[in-house]
Amino acid sequence: MIIALANDHRGYETKVLIKGLVEKMGHKCVDYGSDGKSPVDYPDVGYSAAIAVSNGEAERGILICGTGIGMCITANKVKNVRGALCFDEINARVSRQHNDANVLCLSGDLLGESSVRRIVEVWLETDFMGGRHQQRLDKVRKIEQGEDPRE
Repeated sequence: MIIALANDHRGYETKVLIKGLVEKMGHKCVDYGSDGKSPVDYPDVGYSAAIAVSNGEAERGILICGTGIGMCITANKVKNVRGALCFDEINARVSRQHNDANVLCLSGDLLGESSVRRIVEVWLETDFMGGRHQQRLDKVRKIEQGEDPRE
């Protein structure tokens, strides 16, 4: 699987950890993030990775900023992106099973190394369940297209 990675300066160290883990799991990383701790605006790098997921250049994305909130907001503004802010493996699993999240958003400040590892592993290894969850995603797509999901 090709994974688009993006980080701002507060997510740099976590991105380095994730990149090594993802590659060890046998996936390829495309890095759209900052290459150090110099300040960078999260919408700039987050948008680049989200667009890569949206247009099919990457199958999934992992975005990291200080809290993960800014990256998640940015990612979810891009068509066909379903970003999930996860703080534990339960969030990670459900975001894939029920919501078919294709972008994982993480906090570089609030998560420890072992939590990050477990969240990323679970998120990459979990499949979408479909069924009733697909019906709900179809409604989300209607909203994305400016339509009323109740119709």
